[in-house]
Amino acid sequence: MITTSLFNLRRGHQFLGLGFGLGLSPKAPGTVGTFAAIPFIFMTWGMPLWVQAAMALMLCTVGVWACGKTADDLGVHDHPAIVWDEVAGFYITMIGAAINWQTLVVGFALFRFFDIAKPGPIRMLDKRLHGGLGIMADDILAGICSLICLQALIKVGYLPGI
Repeated sequence: MITTSLFNLRRGHQFLGLGFGLGLSPKAPGTVGTFAAIPFIFMTWGMPLWVQAAMALMLCTVGVWACGKTADDLGVHDHPAIVWDEVAGFYITMIGAAINWQTLVVGFALFRFFDIAKPGPIRMLDKRLHGGLGIMADDILAGICSLICLQALIKVGYLPGI
């Protein structure tokens, strides 16, 4: 259960760090918070890859700041309600993909798998880095792993391309 008395969505860094408030979901805040990436995905869909990469860089940079400050406010390194890292990670997953229900569902599932299971180097980053960068780094790598898998599925024809 998430106690909301610690949160103040009027503070910009908390509003972002908590995924526009979606991270306050009483059930599966990381999964619910991941949906906050969808407007950014649609905003840059069909644009050149450099625009999508710039958006990813912006989401990650803002995330290091917002997640770090929110964690400081809460006194907890990676509180479950802090979900901007999921926003950036899922956005990274969808870079260069056709946006349709199939790629969104598969991309979402891949990202949540890598984010929750934290295989290999993802777990290492999660354990070794601290502050805002530590909160963001494992999700950035989970997003990159998911991006590679999603693009492979598109390349071999299991999912529609652009």
